[in-house]
Amino acid sequence: MSKLIIFSAPSGSGKSTIVNHLLQAGFDIEFSISATSRTPRGKEKDGVEYYFLTPEEFRKKIAADEFIEYEEVYKDTYYGTLASEIERISKKGKHIVFDVDVIGGLNIKKKYGDRALLIFIAPPSIDELRNRLIKRGTDSAEMINLRIEKATYELSFAPHFDVTIINDDLEKTKKEVESVLRKYLQK
Repeated sequence: MSKLIIFSAPSGSGKSTIVNHLLQAGFDIEFSISATSRTPRGKEKDGVEYYFLTPEEFRKKIAADEFIEYEEVYKDTYYGTLASEIERISKKGKHIVFDVDVIGGLNIKKKYGDRALLIFIAPPSIDELRNRLIKRGTDSAEMINLRIEKATYELSFAPHFDVTIINDDLEKTKKEVESVLRKYLQK
C-alpha cells in the first residue's frame, strides 16, 4: 500500500527545493500534482507543477467532490489535491509526496492516519523568510506582506506535525529529510 509523505511550510521556506531533491534521490516516490486557481509563475506548466484551473473550474470540482482536500488560500485562489492523483500514483505502486499548505496537510493526515507522515519545513526566522521571498523576486511587496502574515499563522501549526525541520542550512536539511523519509518508508 502506498504511503503518503506530506510536506507543508510557509512560502519561501525551501519546501519545493527539498521535495524536488527527494524526487531525484532514488526513493520510490512520486509527486502528487496539486490543483490551483492561481496563474502560473515563471516557467510553470499545467500538469507538471500544478493543474491550473480557473476559480470557476475549481469550484465545480469542489461541488463534484473531486478533492481529498482543498483550501481557499486567498480570495479566489484555491489549492487542492485531486482524488485522481492518489489513484494515479497508487496504481504505479509508488509512495506519494505532497507539497501542500498546513491545513491541507492536516486534512490529509486526518483522512489517512498512520499511512501519512506530516513534515513541516520551518524557516529559521520570519526575517529570514522575508529576505528569501524578496530574493526570489516572484511576488510584489504587497504579496510578500500577505505571505509573511500567513507564515506567522502557519508556524502555529508546526506542533501538530509528525516532524518539524528548521531549514537554516539547505544541504543539512536535505540530509535530515532523507533520513526521516528512509526511516518512515522502512516501517
